[in-house]
Amino acid sequence: MTVANDREIKIRLEGVEKRFGPKVVLDGVDLEVAEGESLVIIGASGVGKSVLLKHIIGLIAPDAGTVEVDGVDLSTLGYREITTFRRRFGMAFQEGALFDSMSVRQNIAFPLERAGGRSRRQIDDRVRECLSLVRLEGTEDRMPSQLSGGMRRRVGFARAIAQEPQILLFDEPTSGLDPVMTAAIDDVILDLQKSLQSTTITITHDMVSAFRIGDRIAMIHQGKIIAAAPPEEFRNLTDPRVQQFIEGRADGPLTA
Repeated sequence: MTVANDREIKIRLEGVEKRFGPKVVLDGVDLEVAEGESLVIIGASGVGKSVLLKHIIGLIAPDAGTVEVDGVDLSTLGYREITTFRRRFGMAFQEGALFDSMSVRQNIAFPLERAGGRSRRQIDDRVRECLSLVRLEGTEDRMPSQLSGGMRRRVGFARAIAQEPQILLFDEPTSGLDPVMTAAIDDVILDLQKSLQSTTITITHDMVSAFRIGDRIAMIHQGKIIAAAPPEEFRNLTDPRVQQFIEGRADGPLTA
């Protein structure tokens, strides 16, 4: 599946296969993501969406096929090289995945302190800048227990962008949130992509969010990408599996 524009390819997966024991999770995935594109990946629970993200960031190696980022085959990188290479990525996990014993400031500062090279003042300035980008100014001294679910997600976003990554990965960023907060999170994702000019990949089950934030939507089913298209084109695809997922119907080929 190729990208329907003339931008540089940032991420390329070719024939990626992965199995865990007898279970085939990825079965020859081909996917390209253009520089600056917002790609949304949808699919039923357990079909391998998060596994796909972990391949892209180099946390999992494929059993077959290749994963390239910026033209670099991740399988050619050693442990230290892949650790350095991952600084190009910012990943926001489900529920924010904050350290409960750390304040908002400490959570966002954590990756900056580990990377080194910044003074305390520079780190504090960057923390405030990141909080401003996710619309959470003035929350530096709060603890995660003092934050709503949506606020925790946004602090997670702020931590993900702290090192100014080229690629942002969002894993179910709106899961469990009400429609109003979901729309607010979507707006923050759009703002971040625009202000950072980043390449963005988002996993979601929420089709309203998918159509709102995606330049392109890809659907994974039975270990393969079965469809990938811009939102309006995707909405009108005739594949019954795509239409069942969009409409959220219990009956259809996905549940047959």
